[in-house]
Amino acid sequence: MEWMSRTMPRLLPSWTASYRARWLPIDMVAGLTVAAYAIPVSLAYAGLAGLPPQVGIYGYLLGGLGYALIGSSRQLAVGPTSAISLMIAVTVGEMAGGDAQHYARIATLAAFTVALLCLIAWALRLSVLVRLISDSILVGFKAGAGLTIMVTQLPSLFGIASGGHNFFERIFELATHLGDLRPAVLAVGAVAIVALLLGERLLPGKPVGLAVVVLSIIVASSFGLPDLGVPVTGDIPAGLPHLAGPPLRLRDVEGIVPLALGCLLLGYIEGVSVARNFAAKHDYSIDPRREFLALGAANLATGLGQGYPVAGGLSQSAVNDMAGARSPLALVFASLTLCLCLLFLTGFLSNLPKAVLGAVVVTAVYGLVDVKALQHMWRASRIDFLAASIALASVLLLGILQGILFAATASVLLLLGRASSPHVAFLGRIPGTQIYSDIERHPDNEPLEGVLAFRPESSLLYINAENVLDVVRDRLGGRQDIRLVVCDLSAAPYIDLTDSRMLHRLCEELFTRDIQLCIVGAHGKVRDLLRADGVGARVRGLDRRLTLADGIASGKPELAGESTSSGQRASSDSLT
Repeated sequence: MEWMSRTMPRLLPSWTASYRARWLPIDMVAGLTVAAYAIPVSLAYAGLAGLPPQVGIYGYLLGGLGYALIGSSRQLAVGPTSAISLMIAVTVGEMAGGDAQHYARIATLAAFTVALLCLIAWALRLSVLVRLISDSILVGFKAGAGLTIMVTQLPSLFGIASGGHNFFERIFELATHLGDLRPAVLAVGAVAIVALLLGERLLPGKPVGLAVVVLSIIVASSFGLPDLGVPVTGDIPAGLPHLAGPPLRLRDVEGIVPLALGCLLLGYIEGVSVARNFAAKHDYSIDPRREFLALGAANLATGLGQGYPVAGGLSQSAVNDMAGARSPLALVFASLTLCLCLLFLTGFLSNLPKAVLGAVVVTAVYGLVDVKALQHMWRASRIDFLAASIALASVLLLGILQGILFAATASVLLLLGRASSPHVAFLGRIPGTQIYSDIERHPDNEPLEGVLAFRPESSLLYINAENVLDVVRDRLGGRQDIRLVVCDLSAAPYIDLTDSRMLHRLCEELFTRDIQLCIVGAHGKVRDLLRADGVGARVRGLDRRLTLADGIASGKPELAGESTSSGQRASSDSLT
């Protein structure tokens, strides 16, 4: 008994230790609400992925249970997402070669592969890598994904056949087939979109999607819409998913690892971002590394049920939060509700118009196109707008999988580009003070006679050493009046050996011109490295008590007394 009392808490999910009995009815209501939201969305996303409708429900049912066992977020809801669904559709189709059964097996293998990659990422502590993808990149990626997904649903809303591999090809194909448009299908889709948008505005947090689905089924059955040429979902097999291992081996499917990696990248970034938002809202913290295990458990469970990759999504998590969810137990109640639906209600869904499912997808993803965020980036930071534009264009041109990989690469390259070209501020004195700031930003600053003072405004790394040296060389030019160069390192919290050697070279070049180099404002570890590499013996400064004003005054005897007597030992690290 003592052994059981010690072991049982370890076997239970981490959130059970802090669970309160009064939360039980609240989580039950939240679970029912999530299930009501999940039914129409899961059917729509399964269709978007090119899989039978019940597979989408399996994703919510099993993915939620898997996440609830390990996840650290109380509000994150896990299931199929629009971006992953489209990625499966455009990637697996080429792999399967037109074989529907093989298509479904590859999609399931992708879920197992995501689970394996999650375990590897957890073991290697790769959660830090997600920080390399900026919010700007995500805004552009989501906008591109939203536009691409909406275009894929237009054929269902118009009742026409269409194709294409990217956004522009789909638009062209759609335009060439507009003559085949079916008015009845368009009317059903348009009414559904209007109803969903009005419901979202007038009844926020309510299962409007489920109500629209139920009403559309009643209308389709009462007025014989299938006989009028309106496509419907058809029979959905009743019963719970059959659990089984991977239907294929990794080596059986070429390209399965890049596909799973794309799904993992999408799922983890969105899931952790959403989880952090809700954790901040409710004043608790999540474990980003543990989220790898939770996402892996969700995909493992979904794979066992012959589903396709799942992830935490913003829309379903927002529904879960608005319904009052206090813990992942809400996902368990949602899964139990979906079990009952699979057992007893699948027959009712056979007359669900596909145009309504298209409307559900369109209204679920249109918010991904965040025009206000793009406009704000245009006004506030053109480099961030460029990053978002690259991500948006890459998704529209290359598709979801290649787009996210290209956007991730672009994010890293932009980061390296920024780090390789740091701003180097050349300093002037604020009139009437011994305080110095960037003379380019503040032209009224007094230039320094006989002294060139500069401040690299970033860490000094091997990728920016030459850039900093070239900028200083250019500013020195052929000037004969300079007798002292002051390097202010107060804005460089880190420096590597390459940049230490760069300072050696600068010393040598200045020595040939009878110019002294002084270094001030260096942080403790920076001073340690410079002394260890011999720079300290060749320059003035490196004393932690020496300020920028002291360093400048050391080259101008007429100011030395003023600097000391004034007592204004202020550096420029807080000035721009």
